[in-house]
Amino acid sequence: MDKATNVFANKQITLPLTLLAVVMGLSACGEDETKKSVPKVSDDKPAPVAETSQTASNKIVSGTVSGDISIWPELAIPFTKDAALEKRISDLMATMTLEQKVAQMIQPEIRDITVEDMRTYGFGSYLNGGGAYPNNDKHATPADWIKLAEDMYQASIDDSIDGNAIPTMWGTDAVHGHNNVIGATLFPHNIGLGAANNPDLIREIAAITAKEVMVTGIDWVFAPTVAVVRDDRWGRTYEGYSEDPQIVKAYSHAIVEGLQGKVGDDFLSDQHVISTVKHFLGDGGTEKGIDQGQNLDSEQVLFDIHAQGYVGGLTAGAQTVMASFNSWQGKKIHGEKYLLNDVLKDKMGFDGFVVGDWNGHGQVDGCTNESCAQAANAGLDVYMVPTSAWKPLYENTIAQVRNGEIPQARIDDAVSRILRVKIRAGLFEKPSPANREISGKTELIGAKAHRDVARQAVRESLVLLKNNNNVLPLSPKMNVLVAGDGADNIGKQSGGWSITWQGTDNLNEDFPGATSIYAGIAKDVTAAGGQVTLNVDGQFEANNKPDVAIVVFGEEPYAEGNGDIDNLEYQRGDKRDLALLRSLKSQGIPVVSIFISGRPMWVNPELNASDAFVAAWLPGTEGDGVSQVLFSDKDGKVNHDFTGKLSFSWPTRPQQTEVNVHDENYQPLFAYGYGLKYGEKSDVSNALSEDNFAAEEKLTSLALFERAVKAPWRLMIGTESSSDTVSSSIQSNDVVTIRTFDKVVQEDARLVSFNGTGLGFVGLISNFPRDLRAYSNTDSALSVLIKTTNKVEQPVMLGVACDRDCRADVDIANALNTAVGEWQTISVDLKCFANKDVNFGNINTPFYLATNGSAEINFSDLLIVPNAAETATITCPDA
Repeated sequence: MDKATNVFANKQITLPLTLLAVVMGLSACGEDETKKSVPKVSDDKPAPVAETSQTASNKIVSGTVSGDISIWPELAIPFTKDAALEKRISDLMATMTLEQKVAQMIQPEIRDITVEDMRTYGFGSYLNGGGAYPNNDKHATPADWIKLAEDMYQASIDDSIDGNAIPTMWGTDAVHGHNNVIGATLFPHNIGLGAANNPDLIREIAAITAKEVMVTGIDWVFAPTVAVVRDDRWGRTYEGYSEDPQIVKAYSHAIVEGLQGKVGDDFLSDQHVISTVKHFLGDGGTEKGIDQGQNLDSEQVLFDIHAQGYVGGLTAGAQTVMASFNSWQGKKIHGEKYLLNDVLKDKMGFDGFVVGDWNGHGQVDGCTNESCAQAANAGLDVYMVPTSAWKPLYENTIAQVRNGEIPQARIDDAVSRILRVKIRAGLFEKPSPANREISGKTELIGAKAHRDVARQAVRESLVLLKNNNNVLPLSPKMNVLVAGDGADNIGKQSGGWSITWQGTDNLNEDFPGATSIYAGIAKDVTAAGGQVTLNVDGQFEANNKPDVAIVVFGEEPYAEGNGDIDNLEYQRGDKRDLALLRSLKSQGIPVVSIFISGRPMWVNPELNASDAFVAAWLPGTEGDGVSQVLFSDKDGKVNHDFTGKLSFSWPTRPQQTEVNVHDENYQPLFAYGYGLKYGEKSDVSNALSEDNFAAEEKLTSLALFERAVKAPWRLMIGTESSSDTVSSSIQSNDVVTIRTFDKVVQEDARLVSFNGTGLGFVGLISNFPRDLRAYSNTDSALSVLIKTTNKVEQPVMLGVACDRDCRADVDIANALNTAVGEWQTISVDLKCFANKDVNFGNINTPFYLATNGSAEINFSDLLIVPNAAETATITCPDA
């Protein structure tokens, strides 16, 4: 083990001034420790959101795969056997080589192939992942998207090299509108749409999404997600419509019809896209809500709870199904023949194709991203294979067919299914992407009519949880203070899957045509003659005390496993929003809270500090829909009443992470179906218990970077004279280049290159300090999975920083050089930093690397691990 050296005393390196400037954040205020009782919610509740399944068990049940095929129904899929279609498929198949067939099964990503690759191989499809854009340009125009679609299409039908003239398909994640494209209409995420309980509205939203997608020449969307979420710690909770499978079933049918059109009517016309029902199967039921984790449900529960969205979507004619990352009873779904083939295809009658998720085949036992015969044999028809792994996978799959590892009949079945979907979609007859009916009609991207529907969805998704003394609706003639960091933040209100994959690193300017919640309030109040002031921190002039404060706050954006949490307490250990609410309340100002979140959360202290509390979920780009419900008209009449009802039960304490309607001992704070209208009495007082039961919890490792940066941190790179937030998959300055890469799963690691021309750094930074004293007091260590490409010749400083001129670091160069070219875990005893006057109650930067030298450093999992100091790589026993 290395003994830490005092870097500052030796003057080996100086922390960049730009980093010091960034880490000067705000201090969190203390919270009231008073423990109060939790009142029971009144039995006089509104009707549930919808009729629920009384027989479905919704608890995770451990057991073994029964293989009872009788559990599964034969679905009334709306397609009859079409002899002419099948003959066309078989005639086309007869002309294809093995190489051409396997190419139909390969789906690479736009960052990893060129137009010439498409011409050479003739891939059956390709995709853009979240945060991937034409020309790697986040601000690519619709014209750029169309050009790429056209170029790829023309290359796919060019048979000069591969002899293949089968048109390719472009797939995209359009999960709440065409969310990768600047200027598109972004609707509320699914959790909000579930609260609206309006399948007709869902159908219309899906049709609008299809239209905006078709404008950019894209054929296929990876939606809807039909997960039935059981544990709200899951980072994809907001992608679920409801904890009730019957809501999910109805919504799935409606959204598939909206995306694809109705079978026998306008099915897959020039204004509709191919849809994907995902993720098959059981992704919403993993243990502890861990993304890509283990589902232990019995087979009956798998059908009763998790398969109902497929009953809805497939009977509406969905043409593709995406396999899920999760395991069922110990086996990864991408390699589960019983579910993918025997259940989905043979018994339920699905005759479209199954596409994999992002390198999901590589997680099957015995597989890698480059080779996985098991997935094809299990029934996977299309490998989603981003990164350069597509080429060896293509070559290995061909070899596996030739050596008999994959039967030729399985390849023929997969390609037949792919061709069946392409023919039904009219891809052989439709004009090329640039020449289709609405392609290039950019006035449809974010059109007023589309935004009007999104605004309606916002209004209907809002759930009023508390309205003491009928403080709502507000008069627009009042003096209104708008506060909170979500008030004028379109990226925050839109959440994940908004331009970028995680929904982070966006500015309001990245959403042209959109409206923040504050902007909607300002418009309505100003028009009625009232006064409105925006101050994020809730400050106001002494002679201008507001009549009411509207505080907009909530979760930072996240997507997929990056949003996994270990309990449901909001701002655990960092109650800065609570401090703001209490400050306003203490001044005698009525407080209306607008809570932005991707899941129900434990917010008892925030509820106590609010006169009214609205669950706004993730409303998307039309924030003015919130104002239209909060305010009456200028004559005091209600503009729009609250109609949203909880489609997810609300927890009574942070550890109540599995609380679902029909559970035994069902005791939520707010029950499924709860939601006030104007004039109805609130079921909560100002005396909810604020005991978070933290004393009963065991301290666990704190993830700072795990697959991606964890909130509230953001990643920055800098030099002595400049610093920038990392907002792209590849970013550089004069000294440092940082890029994402896939170590195990999508973009779960970073490569940082220092060119040695000056001081460079990379660090995790927050605008607000974090209280990490629980870790510094429990012999914890800062641990990073790290690798250097070559031997480093200059000090490489690993450090932490707190408020103002408060920082410390240690040189890890010797540790790095012990295993050049190999991944290793380097850990540092937190006492090495605490002994240098680092205040762990106010940590703004929990990790940085800095060097003057030339180095290539890879890092991945970054954790603070309790009780790990004694065995740390770098220890400080004398501290």
